Amino acid sequence: MGRVVVVENLTLDGVMQAPGGADEDTRGGFGHGGWARPYADPVIAEKMGMGRAMSGDGGLLFGRRTYEQFHGFWPKQTDGNPFTEVLDRRRKYVASRSLLEPLPWRNSVLVRGDAADSVAALKRDVEGDLVVLGSGELVRSLTRAGLVDVYTLAIHPLTLGTGTRLFAEGEHAYGTLELVEASPAPNGVIVATYRPAS
Repeated sequence: MGRVVVVENLTLDGVMQAPGGADEDTRGGFGHGGWARPYADPVIAEKMGMGRAMSGDGGLLFGRRTYEQFHGFWPKQTDGNPFTEVLDRRRKYVASRSLLEPLPWRNSVLVRGDAADSVAALKRDVEGDLVVLGSGELVRSLTRAGLVDVYTLAIHPLTLGTGTRLFAEGEHAYGTLELVEASPAPNGVIVATYRPAS
């Protein structure tokens, strides 16, 4: 049986929207895209488990928007970076009600129907970790359904005051998390791994 492992960049006030670039996600007039870039660090990426996410059993699990953004960027990176080839080879599961097969990126599988029901079935069928990168709407859906097994959060030392949050107000019932591991980086980022408390 697989696990759902959520890997996210967050601000101190919980914003997860558009950490990587100015035009990544401007919904709601969001003007702070790229806020995580000044903190980029290979040590942080390793602490977030990006190596395991890219190479382990299971696969990557995306919502439509994040999948299209990754597909629009990574296959075009021909500078010899290690991520392009690894992402191309990696099994990618995409939860979407609007996309149709065949999906454009090699090794991509469409997850049909209600996301929570489909991912619950996927967890039963897949060995290893199903790693969710970004995909805020999908993460919130899986959280509401109690399907997330691990949250690995890179918490950045800044606040934005606006933007989509990982745990949106009014969307989640009271819940507690158990800290598994925490690693501070010299640049102020804390990589914290949590699991839902039993």
